[in-house]
Amino acid sequence: MNIFSISNSEARPDAQLSNEAQEWLILLTSGRATTADALALRQWCEQSPQHARAFEQCKALWHTLKPAAERLQQQTQARRFGRRAFLGGAVAASAAFLIVQTSVSGGFSGLTAEYSTAVGEQRHFDLVEGGSLELNTQTRISRRQAPDGESGLELLSGEVEVLARPRESLKLQAGAGWLSATHARFNVRHTDQRVCVTCLEGRLKVDVQGQSIELQSGRQVTYDAKGVGEPHAVDASTVVAWRQQILVFNDASLATVIDEINRYRPGMLLLLNPELGKRKVQARFSLDQLAGVALLIRDAYGARCTELPGGVVLLS
Repeated sequence: MNIFSISNSEARPDAQLSNEAQEWLILLTSGRATTADALALRQWCEQSPQHARAFEQCKALWHTLKPAAERLQQQTQARRFGRRAFLGGAVAASAAFLIVQTSVSGGFSGLTAEYSTAVGEQRHFDLVEGGSLELNTQTRISRRQAPDGESGLELLSGEVEVLARPRESLKLQAGAGWLSATHARFNVRHTDQRVCVTCLEGRLKVDVQGQSIELQSGRQVTYDAKGVGEPHAVDASTVVAWRQQILVFNDASLATVIDEINRYRPGMLLLLNPELGKRKVQARFSLDQLAGVALLIRDAYGARCTELPGGVVLLS
């Protein structure tokens, strides 16, 4: 959704970018910003170096004026300021706390999920039909009917380690695929419209897009709307490192690392520098380190960190 309304069609491009950057900053500090808004800001900054520079300049001005704005806010309390007030040097609205409202994983169906976890939470569930579920952060699983009419499960979003020990085959839907196993342990991740299935012990079958794939221990397959990848061998201990409260990254881009970290911590790390995001990372993070991970990134990669209320940190 376009949140900008620029009435002067003859305005210089740099003036337009400055106005849009001000709108973004006001939104981010208004208390009504969402995670989607933060991601949209990143996309806006990535359009060109001029976009990124306009936001940096606006952010620097915000930091200069913030103390005065907070004093003014205390005096006026009920007064609100828009862009004209911002341009005049009064940014009381910009001093308000940012509350990032993360949408429910799995969309509306996620609201009625039988098994779920919050941000940073991991939980164990025993299944009445035998076996168990180990849910990672931000995971939603519902019960639903399998294609053969039997009872099944659906991973709406997130990540789960499944121990299948039922009397009959346990069936789990993830995205467009159905997984079935009788005696197996496997990890399933469903994020960003992409599914990754890893067999940890035993064997399981994956039926997706007209294919029937059998996975044995140590084998993994991924699929999404674009197609199904080739099954391949993986280091299973790395896949399930989250079960030991560890995140492992092997030659991953910094942008990928930040996206993964954001699944585990309140607020958001927002990377505004695309070139920085391409840097490769070889690292292991304990989940109890994530509160200070922005400072680790700053020290390791020379990123500039700007902290906003609500746990939002801008990295540029």
